Amino acid sequence: MTDTIATLFIDGKWVPSSSGETRTVICPADQSEVGVVSEATAEDVERAILAARRSVDARVWADVRASERGDFLLRVADALQERKDEFARAEALDTGKRLVEAEGDMDDITACFRYFGKIADQHPGRLVDAGDASVISRIVHEPIGVCGLITPWNFPLLQASWKIAPALAAGNSFILKPAELTPHTSMLIMEVLDALGLPAGVANLVLGDGGVVGAPLSSHPEIDMVSFTGGLVTGRKIGESAAQGIKNVALELGGKNPNVIFADADYEAALDNALNAGFLDSGLVCSAGTRLIVQDTIAERFVDELVARAEGIVMGGPFDEAAETGPLISKEHRDKVADYVQRGIEAGARLRSGGHWGGPEHEQGFFYAPTVLDRCTADNPAVVEEGFGPVITVETFSTEEEAIAIANDTEYGLAGAVWTANSGVANRVSRRLRHGTIWINDYHPYLPQAEWGGFKKSGVGRELGPTGLEEYTAAKHIYENTEPAVSGWFPRKG
Repeated sequence: MTDTIATLFIDGKWVPSSSGETRTVICPADQSEVGVVSEATAEDVERAILAARRSVDARVWADVRASERGDFLLRVADALQERKDEFARAEALDTGKRLVEAEGDMDDITACFRYFGKIADQHPGRLVDAGDASVISRIVHEPIGVCGLITPWNFPLLQASWKIAPALAAGNSFILKPAELTPHTSMLIMEVLDALGLPAGVANLVLGDGGVVGAPLSSHPEIDMVSFTGGLVTGRKIGESAAQGIKNVALELGGKNPNVIFADADYEAALDNALNAGFLDSGLVCSAGTRLIVQDTIAERFVDELVARAEGIVMGGPFDEAAETGPLISKEHRDKVADYVQRGIEAGARLRSGGHWGGPEHEQGFFYAPTVLDRCTADNPAVVEEGFGPVITVETFSTEEEAIAIANDTEYGLAGAVWTANSGVANRVSRRLRHGTIWINDYHPYLPQAEWGGFKKSGVGRELGPTGLEEYTAAKHIYENTEPAVSGWFPRKG
């Protein structure tokens, strides 16, 4: 029976694993079965990579005019909106997130494809003044080639779209490897690309364990570029592996993101958004504002009200209309979050709310209650490490300089926020924070047209925006002499 399950997409065809192995995907809200998918082997990955290489060498997509590639992406966006309900339901079942959050993700995914569809033909290169009227010197941007795309389980299709859309806009071929726990929307997007006529071999999908399926996407000699979104430990391994083959790398890794609240901030807005920053999507967001840094003159009141609000957050499954937050992705991840909280408490933090699994009504799911730890210090492991769960740590500051120093005291640098009514303070602090995205009096919004990425150990490269497209291109200088002549350096003798 297993060999009838064909959920790998290789060279334009749906195929089973060469071993016949499968994986059962469960919903983390109640452990119900979502589906059974093929578990790829190293041999399957090899076939996918070589299919992508053939398509690149034959230029079946690179030679399509950039404007036509853009039009294709716009048709993808239309198809995604037409099937929005189907995609959102699949995403909610795989991740356990609330359906309304998955629906919001689908709108963001559509916007991403629309953005890259519109700019696909807007980077024709540039002319270079060679100082010689007989010379035409130009810079062109060519597809980088075969791209390995490795994506996480928290925003499965959104993170994939940040890679697929620019890769296709630039004329590349790719192999997508989604997280093994959340494969279904990656399968659905392959259906869309195939139905709209993308040439065989341009888009390939392999499913399975990272060690078997993901590793070759950074080490294989036929891979030209690897883009990875995920944790620091895996990102470091991918970077080291890719370096052996001198491959282009884009890494969007973890974050320990400061949310700095000055005393003059709009109090209700800052309080509401502190909850949003830390607990949206169960805190399973790389840019989550889980490091709350509050000015000491308002800290006691602010944290007391934050705790009261956190204790009222309703947990539930994807289709529970009363739910305000969902489960974590797996039992293993829930155990990691619980251990992280416990170590924070042992290091001196005070548990103010949460710190436990969901109640009896959620015993089948992997829930963890929204948690607040205050009286935290910079060396506390709960402050230092990325917990990747619904846990907010609280630190306090007195002066602007102290706020900046605390916010920058992390090995990460992905995102952060500043809340203040003083525009001078807002701009000074935002310019000095070493984080790739800074929100002023807001938290979490992003724009497809604005670059996204981190400083320090939060990664290298950028996604989204014009730079996100350039990650998938290689600049080439073409120098044309329209009046060729003998150089005279080595004249004829005799």
